[in-house]
Amino acid sequence: MAFFYAILFCLLCIQPVMGQSSGAHRPSLSVIAYYSGNATDIDKYDIKKLTHIIYSFALLKGNQLHVSPAAGAILKKLVSLKKKNPQLKVLLAFGGWGGCKPCSELFAADSHRKAFAQSVSQVLKQYQLDGIDIDWEYPAIQGPIGHPFAPSDKRHFTELIKAVRAELGNTKEISLATGAFTEYLQQSLDWQAVAPLVNRLHLMTYDLVNRNSPVTGHHAALYSTSRQKESADNAVRYLDSLGIPRNKIVIGVACYARVFGQADSVNNGLYQPCQFQKFTVYKAFPKAFSGYQCFWDDEAKAPFCYNSAKKLFATFDDKRSVRLKTQYAINKGLNGIMFWELRQDLTSNGLLHTIDSTIHQ
Repeated sequence: MAFFYAILFCLLCIQPVMGQSSGAHRPSLSVIAYYSGNATDIDKYDIKKLTHIIYSFALLKGNQLHVSPAAGAILKKLVSLKKKNPQLKVLLAFGGWGGCKPCSELFAADSHRKAFAQSVSQVLKQYQLDGIDIDWEYPAIQGPIGHPFAPSDKRHFTELIKAVRAELGNTKEISLATGAFTEYLQQSLDWQAVAPLVNRLHLMTYDLVNRNSPVTGHHAALYSTSRQKESADNAVRYLDSLGIPRNKIVIGVACYARVFGQADSVNNGLYQPCQFQKFTVYKAFPKAFSGYQCFWDDEAKAPFCYNSAKKLFATFDDKRSVRLKTQYAINKGLNGIMFWELRQDLTSNGLLHTIDSTIHQ
């Protein structure tokens, strides 16, 4: 009997662990890839690991969402991938960095908001798409130099999303690609007004240190540090404080590095004055970072590399940080994890593979 109870005790202790590793909620995590490639390169990737793919970007033509013939052909190819992955949803992204210069002035008018919403509905029907991803960079605060912005953008953005939802009804998805840095979080959106109108909020938890940053740091930090407030966790906590449902929040992974020059060797280049130099995609990392020494910041849960001879500092996501971000999304009950962008990843055993294996471990 003692042996029986010992075995029973072990099974009771093991059962929660077994249940956790195969829990039903894990595979339901959204895995969302942005894609700006062509109609053939997509075949190199395992789209069965995705729940959503978002073609980027469509722009404005007047007050209408415009899809070029070339983009239309790519959209048709992406939709055809549902034969391989019947659960896949295909969305179209509007805007992007540099793609929303007219937005502030155009969407100030109700007539233009309604015309845009109608054009979104027409495009989604024409290409049999599942939804629209709206990426206005940025309402109410400075985005690209020369792009108009005004405090009233915040209200107009809400009205824009209301118009799009009214036109689409509840049969199509709306997601928002949003900033994740403090100025955006506090000034750009009326989160409590827009959250009920959309399916997901895609927090761009990368570029938290960008080309204009005077000091190096982690551009895709999971956690804040004593020297850097901006992080994925900081953004999630902010939305938590507003009562935004976590099951609408998606955090982002960067399939690229930002490299800064003129970084002093103190602290291996971390938190040092710098000058932005270049952008390097994940699939090129082994060659690009030859001659660098790599480090792990356990406070930020983020990697970085430093080339002391050339005083170059690189900040990025890697498999370790992506595994932790994915686990964070699971533990926090978030909607999912997304990444920019698929064609920057390896075609096999890359960051998408890490996301998928973490979900199903």
